[in-house]
Amino acid sequence: MNIYFTLAFLIIISSGFAYLNQRFLKLPFVIGLFFISTVISILIISSRLWLHLPIDDISKYIERLHIEEIILKIFLGFLLFAGGLHTNWKDLKQQIRPIATFAVGGVLLSTFIISLLFYGAAQFIGVQIEYIYCLIFGALISPTDPIAVLGILTKANVPKRTETVIVGESLFNDGVGVVVFIALLDTLHSGTYSFSHFAFLFLQEAVGGIAMGFALGYCLYLLLKSIDHFETEVLLTLAFVMGGYALCNYLHISGALAMVVMGLIVSNFRLSESMSDATQDYVQKFWKLLDVVLNAILFILIAFVMIVLDFEIRYVILGIVSIFIVLLARVVVVYLPHLLIPTLLKFTRSDVRIITWGGLRGGLSIALVLSMPPSETRNVLLIATYCCVLFSIIVQGLTIEKVAAASKR
Repeated sequence: MNIYFTLAFLIIISSGFAYLNQRFLKLPFVIGLFFISTVISILIISSRLWLHLPIDDISKYIERLHIEEIILKIFLGFLLFAGGLHTNWKDLKQQIRPIATFAVGGVLLSTFIISLLFYGAAQFIGVQIEYIYCLIFGALISPTDPIAVLGILTKANVPKRTETVIVGESLFNDGVGVVVFIALLDTLHSGTYSFSHFAFLFLQEAVGGIAMGFALGYCLYLLLKSIDHFETEVLLTLAFVMGGYALCNYLHISGALAMVVMGLIVSNFRLSESMSDATQDYVQKFWKLLDVVLNAILFILIAFVMIVLDFEIRYVILGIVSIFIVLLARVVVVYLPHLLIPTLLKFTRSDVRIITWGGLRGGLSIALVLSMPPSETRNVLLIATYCCVLFSIIVQGLTIEKVAAASKR
């Protein structure tokens, strides 16, 4: 009953906020939901001054939800599969060099830059934190999230190749970011601080996840090819996502990368053989609707994290500084290869500006930091992460259209 009540509560809140947004604010879908839920969270927190709401009870209830498990163990697999399913491999292949550059090299470089600057800023402000935790913060905040910006990019008539780079980068750097985060966290727990140990864990997660994605995708292709019944085929895709993601978690390989690869295979590998036109239509619409519903719940959950935060002034200052650190790292990650090897990426100045500002942070970063063991350090990283995500979704998300329009002049 508790599970049902929680799910019903989230659906009711999400639909109510979605209605308010569409009726009055008319902001992009997830930005509107995140904005309204953030305002509600602030009102609940500040209500201590004029109301006697059971804030502690609300905080304990939110903590018992285990938001990080909902996002990492349930939502992430669905969302990444849906992202891969709705991505055209031909478009992706044409931009594979910049996507690979940003998704792999960009995440690693961003992690290193953010860790150094974050460590220096923390020491200057007077927040004591070990460097390994700064690396972990760099890893969890580096992956980009295109969910809030894709609709705006389309509306702003952003060049197709630029949109493809942002989508492709986010699909794969989510997986890479999770792999780096897990490897660093495992390194911290084991106490073995060596590059070889980190590299082994990284390869195990990444290579294993990609291989599993190919295996699951091909098996699903064979099953879909053998029948022509859209209800069963939709159910098969759902079963493979849920079962495959759980299997990856059990084997300690990257379920995130596996779901991206499986989604790409299902929607691009011999599609006319595996599914009829009617089945393709049903599969695409089913996963698009599920994607929208899960994203609505996801951004409500993220905003409610505010209620459980311990807002110590030093941590808030560090969080605000972190926004500029993350933006600076993004500038370096995008502009550095553009300046050093322009023939590799073949970007225009307009492309570079849009990709730089369109590197939004989202639910994955919040989930990763929440998955860390409870400690004062986690609280520092949680506040810094939330500040970056809040700025990213609200400010960058609402201004990306203007940046895109200005870049075309």
